[in-house]
Amino acid sequence: MELKDIMSVSGQGGLFKYVSQARNGIIVESFEDNKRAFISVATKVSSLEDVSVFTEGKEVRLKDVFINIHKQGPDFSIPEPKASPEELKKFMETVLPEYDRNRVYVSDIKKIANWYTVVHDNNLVDFESLLKEETAEKKEDQETPSGKENEEVLTQSKKPEKPAKTKTPKNYR
Repeated sequence: MELKDIMSVSGQGGLFKYVSQARNGIIVESFEDNKRAFISVATKVSSLEDVSVFTEGKEVRLKDVFINIHKQGPDFSIPEPKASPEELKKFMETVLPEYDRNRVYVSDIKKIANWYTVVHDNNLVDFESLLKEETAEKKEDQETPSGKENEEVLTQSKKPEKPAKTKTPKNYR
């Protein structure tokens, strides 16, 4: 399963699997009790693939945060949702040191820890394939020219070549 098929529904606890499109919404299935539910179009639904975490620089995809948690190894403990705010912040500093402490709240960290636990415990995502994708993306980024070099390559390829100007004699017609 991919992160795009795993949903978070506003006002509902836990995570859901996308099942199908309905007339005025979608049908999802809970990972907790395997019960199906209709979710109206008026309800806010987020695919985990679309979730990002604020950092001091740019936003980081939840997928990358999950990879960072997975890289910590099997002995790394994920805090319980009822853990102290200090413990949750320490967890977040470990997996994403550059997270924005002003815009990422303790409630957000609880969700990240809980979501990772659900995804990991139910074997919903193959983290080894995510690691391979990440490695391939980094390698691809290193191989492509960056910055001005890349702009020059693009602008050079877009400029049409002009034919050489030739002078025609005045009495030639």
